Amino acid sequence: MLNNEIKKYITKSVLCWLATSNEHNIPNVSPKEMFTYYDDATLLIANIASPNSINNILINQNVCVAFIDVFVQKGYKLIGKAKIHYKGTALFEVYKVPIIHLFGDQFPISAIIEIQISDIYNIKAPSYVLYPEITKTTQIENAMKIYNVKPIKENTH
Repeated sequence: MLNNEIKKYITKSVLCWLATSNEHNIPNVSPKEMFTYYDDATLLIANIASPNSINNILINQNVCVAFIDVFVQKGYKLIGKAKIHYKGTALFEVYKVPIIHLFGDQFPISAIIEIQISDIYNIKAPSYVLYPEITKTTQIENAMKIYNVKPIKENTH
C-alpha cells in the first residue's frame, strides 16, 4: 500500500494534517509534526497535545491524513481507521521507537495514533492540471520565488 514514493513524501514532509470528526460529525483538522510509517499499511502519529483528535478517534475511528511537499506542491491523502495506544502499553513502547529515532524525545508523547490505511489518493496543486507543461522543477523554482527561499546546498565532504 505505502510504496517507496509515498514513504519518501512522508519522510520529507514537515507536517501532516489529521482530520477527525466528533459525534455530531463536526470535523477537526490538527497539524502533527511527529509522524512516520511503520510498515506498508500503517502510519504512526505521536499525540503531544491534541485532546480533540484523541476524543474524536474514541468516537469515530475513521480518519484522513494529508501531507505535501510544499515546494513540489504534491503529496498524498491517506484514509484509514485509527487506534490509540497510550503511554505504558506494549504497542505504545513498540511504536514509540521509530518516532523517537526520527524526532528525538524533546516532546512528551502521551499516546501514539496508529492508522491502518485503507485508501490512498494523490494530492497535487491545481497548476499541474491547468498548466500541463509545468514540471516538478519549474514548480519548485516558482515556489522558491514565491516563498523567497533558496535550497540548502548539500555538503559534498
